[in-house]
Amino acid sequence: MTPPSDAQITIIAETYRLLGDPTRLRVLLACLPAPIAVGDIAKAVNASPSLVSHHLRLLRAARLVRGTRRNRQVFYEAADDHITHMLADMIEHAMEDGSKDSDT
Repeated sequence: MTPPSDAQITIIAETYRLLGDPTRLRVLLACLPAPIAVGDIAKAVNASPSLVSHHLRLLRAARLVRGTRRNRQVFYEAADDHITHMLADMIEHAMEDGSKDSDT
């Protein structure tokens, strides 16, 4: 694998910083299965629609989600398969039994 450039390192670090917020991560996870409206995301993550909209603006700016307008609503989904795979891998990693990794 070719080492990333300094600019790419900055993007990667900013992406993980954004995902460090639990509510923002829940918002992104709610967008994975299928396109979803802000109100439905708010219900899924137990947050206000205005807070969800704020998080979605940040996630859109980082190219983690994209929105598609349908009539008067915008439906959000993961920006691409890379995001879906990254999160699926992180979830799988978090679910692993860490007891077998002991150095002792």
